[in-house]
Amino acid sequence: MTLIDFIVSIAEYFFMDKLFLKKVGNRIKFLRIEKGLSQEELACDANVSRSTIGMIETARTDVTLSKIKRIAKALEVEPYELLKFD
Repeated sequence: MTLIDFIVSIAEYFFMDKLFLKKVGNRIKFLRIEKGLSQEELACDANVSRSTIGMIETARTDVTLSKIKRIAKALEVEPYELLKFD
């Protein structure tokens, strides 16, 4: 593998992660709005900061499994529902 191939493979890896994070963020945002919650209200119910919710919804940060669990509970859905998208 050449250096160029290596760099391209890393770029593709991060691009794929970013797409996944956008899908997760969009799903959380959709469910939050569907429940009539603000980011502040969801953050309070999930015991995370409002900025964390904002960063998750805009794919600016990765989300841990423990946060997935707390956000799902606050949205009154099972954790797998946050990962249910096309």
